[in-house]
Amino acid sequence: QVKLVESGGGLVQAGGSLRLSCAASGTALSINVMGWYRQAPGKQRDLVATITSAGSANYGDSVKGRFTISRDNAENTVYLQMNSLKSEDTAVYYCKGERFGYVYWGQGTQVTVSS
Repeated sequence: QVKLVESGGGLVQAGGSLRLSCAASGTALSINVMGWYRQAPGKQRDLVATITSAGSANYGDSVKGRFTISRDNAENTVYLQMNSLKSEDTAVYYCKGERFGYVYWGQGTQVTVSS
């Protein structure tokens, strides 16, 4: 069974940086698409960024130029480098993996940006 485990969340001041990690376990095969979504209280879960196993990345409009997604295919791990953080980036960040029509979610990690 594929399991995604996030780490790296926390409290940071506005303008600061954080790096999130998400490691997939329970599979020896590469997960085709990995990515990050976030959900603030009372709001829907939105796209932050995704990346394919070939390295093609896609970003949500609100994070373009500030966040960078990357992955280590050998380790089935995806990273999210978040710079120039704003208070509106405060949310629970979820890791998502997609492979062969199956979708996997992590448990989420809280990111709080204080102004």
